[in-house]
Amino acid sequence: MTARAENGYRVNLLDSADGGRGTIADPSGSVVLERACHDASEARTYASTVRQHIYWLSPEKFREYYRI
Repeated sequence: MTARAENGYRVNLLDSADGGRGTIADPSGSVVLERACHDASEARTYASTVRQHIYWLSPEKFREYYRI
């Protein structure tokens, strides 16, 4: 799953045997933040939250909030 918004950032979910991971990629496609998740439900919740922030926040505020 990938979400892309006007600010150019996107979030990806990666399934794994030990739960999953959520990654945030910058507009160039480079992964700038990665978070391990306990299970698929947590990963989906994380991705949903990040998608909302991508939509709501300017690129500057998004970088500030996620410290990237």
